Amino acid sequence: MEIDLAFVWAGLIAFAVLAYVILDGFDLGLGILFPFMRTSGQRDVAMNTVAPVWDGNETWLVLGGGGLFAVFPLAYAVVMPALYAPIIAMLLGLIFRGVAFEFRWKEKKRQWIWDWSFTLGSLTAAFAQGIALGALVQGIEISDRGYAGGWWDWLTPFSIVTGIAVVIGYALLGATWLIYKTEGSLQQQAYGWAWTTGFVTVVMIGIVSLWTPFLDDVFMQRWFAFPAILYVAPVPLLVAAAAYSLLVSLKERRELQPFLSALALFVLCFIGLGIGFYPYIVPHSITIWDAAGPDSSLMFLLYGASVLIPLILAYTAYSYWVFRGKVREGDGYH
Repeated sequence: MEIDLAFVWAGLIAFAVLAYVILDGFDLGLGILFPFMRTSGQRDVAMNTVAPVWDGNETWLVLGGGGLFAVFPLAYAVVMPALYAPIIAMLLGLIFRGVAFEFRWKEKKRQWIWDWSFTLGSLTAAFAQGIALGALVQGIEISDRGYAGGWWDWLTPFSIVTGIAVVIGYALLGATWLIYKTEGSLQQQAYGWAWTTGFVTVVMIGIVSLWTPFLDDVFMQRWFAFPAILYVAPVPLLVAAAAYSLLVSLKERRELQPFLSALALFVLCFIGLGIGFYPYIVPHSITIWDAAGPDSSLMFLLYGASVLIPLILAYTAYSYWVFRGKVREGDGYH
């Protein structure tokens, strides 16, 4: 049986992007929540919950971006010029955050500078990711297999709303992560943050979901035309179930379930995007087969990925297992 290599690679890259979002999302969320933490000790504890794993989480971003360049060069050549500004802002934010992560432990006299740097880096990276997502969803102007739009096409009301939605969603992930990994006063604060960010996240999901079909007729037909609506209807129902699970788990003061419910919201939104995009990699202009490189290249890369991806999954799972459990003040990274 012949393997559809373009489809396989589209799935692998989608998985890498999703893994990045759900793994790096909560530590970006911690940076967004940093200014609301009352003491330096609370900020130390929060940072120590992600210290062993945060840089490994970004492996998935490298895999997703590198895979797009290697496997779908046409898509890469179109998307990058269209989104240069938010992507560069995202990378600078991630770099700035990484520098702040290290320096705040060493320069105690000016620790407040690095605390704010950590927040600004996290906020910039999260907002830029949301802007890039919104710009991609609303469509990229293409002519003769190249980007034909302007420098500011990525900046629209819709992309700004998606940027805000991602920031708040990441803050929800960060709050629920703190519920799971901490105790005492910081955990109690995190319950409050999770209530607020959870409510706003669900509202933003509703706004973006209702706005998206009006951006393109393809989205409208995919989500509301019969019989397609029968296939996509489970997604909003499952989103509602995940939101209810989050609400109940916060009300009952559970520890792990809020984080899993928040992750479920992100996964379901990602699935909804996939339904709206497929079979396009640049909606709604370039399909995954139009953008794919030669089959020989895709097969060669697949051999490498078949070794690399299981290794990444293994060391990621092992690191989370080793550093499982609660983090308390005085523990962790120094």
